[in-house]
Amino acid sequence: MTTNTIASAETTRLNFAKAAPKAFRALIGFDAAAREGLDPALVELIQIRASHLNHCAYCLHMHTNDARKAGESEDRLHMVPVWREARHFFTEKEQAALALTEAVTLVADGGVPDEVYAQAADRFEEKELAQVLALIFAINTWNRVALATKKVAGTDERG
Repeated sequence: MTTNTIASAETTRLNFAKAAPKAFRALIGFDAAAREGLDPALVELIQIRASHLNHCAYCLHMHTNDARKAGESEDRLHMVPVWREARHFFTEKEQAALALTEAVTLVADGGVPDEVYAQAADRFEEKELAQVLALIFAINTWNRVALATKKVAGTDERG
């Protein structure tokens, strides 16, 4: 795909940031607040897993690149979608966060099971658990923005 094709595909729907600047800025603020105090590696793992589940190529491309830039290994990045079969790549805390990410992202499939919540509550202090939940809420919102506005993977405008 050429740069011109990517650019024209991206402009087929509205630019949410320009069309709803207050809502977009509020989402940026919520995202920043959600990340506060969390390990950057954990942040990226959560964002990558939610983006997989939501089939959001735009966000998946962005967050895997961010994770690489932050020093994340290719092995771990490749194992995120199959983390249950590759638990040795992830800490117990990361596993709890990935399970919670899946449950919250797929909440319509049966809610957040008590055992998933309890595992996360055992691994995170209350404030940190709240931050993890907020981050899961934020990435799910970003995924929906990207999918609804048909953002194209590889066209991240961030500086």
